[in-house]
Amino acid sequence: MKFHLRLALATGALALALAPAMALAGGPPSSVPPANKGTEHSHATEDSKGTEHLPEPTPGAGASLPAKAKAYGWHCRAESRKHVAGMRGTPFAQCVTAMAKLANEAVSNPRTACRKESKRHVKGEKGTPFSRCVVAGAKLLREMNQ
Repeated sequence: MKFHLRLALATGALALALAPAMALAGGPPSSVPPANKGTEHSHATEDSKGTEHLPEPTPGAGASLPAKAKAYGWHCRAESRKHVAGMRGTPFAQCVTAMAKLANEAVSNPRTACRKESKRHVKGEKGTPFSRCVVAGAKLLREMNQ
């Protein structure tokens, strides 16, 4: 190898080896991390003995789209994420939309909220997309009413 090529390789290897050490030498970032909503707890009142652990409330109208999808997507995790030809969106996306309607009280019945889901049974899967959505909607309503 030529001297210049060896020098370039050695300099590159040295730079890669020192990069993590230089990053740690700067200390933690000075920016404040965003609030972690997953660790919020409601504190007990003076009457109760101990702390109450309530489920995390559903995000409001001003919340970001990823926050809404994460909250409602938890209930729809059994739905397929594969796109079906001729349908608008995936069964998972339709279920998330139905959960948002239930949470915001635009619809009061899970059957009504999930009406756009397919009622066709797929071999090897438990239930239909419609039935899984209705079950998830009922669970969401139960959690909200607790």
